[in-house]
Parts: sequence; structure tokens; C-alpha cells
Amino acid sequence: MVLTAERSAPRQARHWVMRAVADAGVGGASNQVIELLAGELVSNAVVHGPAGEPVRVAVRVDGSVVRVAVTDRGGGVPRVRHPGPTEPSGRGMALVDALSTAWGSAQTPGGGTTVWFEVDTDA
Repeated sequence: MVLTAERSAPRQARHWVMRAVADAGVGGASNQVIELLAGELVSNAVVHGPAGEPVRVAVRVDGSVVRVAVTDRGGGVPRVRHPGPTEPSGRGMALVDALSTAWGSAQTPGGGTTVWFEVDTDA
């Protein structure tokens, strides 16, 4: 799926990812976790990547493991933050770190960043 880095992108991506994994037979709490984490990665792409540029979302289901990757044209590297309770943002990657089986990021050859996570639905 290719979206434009704008405010509505995370919602569109969440719904698309939720349907894609449901069509692959993933349901229940795993589907909800995957939907949440996909929304967090796309939100980060919208906030930290170039406005109005493409954001690519890919889903792969390999047995019990679901992998979601989000690519934008920004050059940042995600990091897990631990903001104070009154800070309004900064918890997205902490959620990804806590709820996924694995996650990582890589710089893309043409400039940009891909951030991915995996959820083992059997875990």
C-alpha cells in the first residue's frame, strides 16, 4: 500500500493492515496488536518524514509470523523513548518494542528509512 504522508495515513494503514492479516487467517488479539503497531509506524513516518511524500506499507505473513514494514523518504533512525507521564508523545516505539516479537530499521538505498516489526501469532 502506498499512502501520502498526511494526517489520515495512519488510520488508512491500520484498516488495510487489519484486513490483510485477517484475510490471512490472523484474528483476535494478534490482529489488534498488529493493527496498533502498524498505525504507530505510519504515524512516525508522517511526523518524522517529509510531508506529502509517499509512505509505503508492506505486510507479509509467513506461517505464524506477521511482518509489517513501513518505508518513508526521511532519514531518521527510530529509537525507543521513555517519556514522562505528562509528555504528550514519544511512546510509539516503546509500544513496538514491548508488543512485537522483533523490530528493526534500515536506511534505503535511494534515501529514506524502512522500519519493520514482527509479531509471532503463536507466542
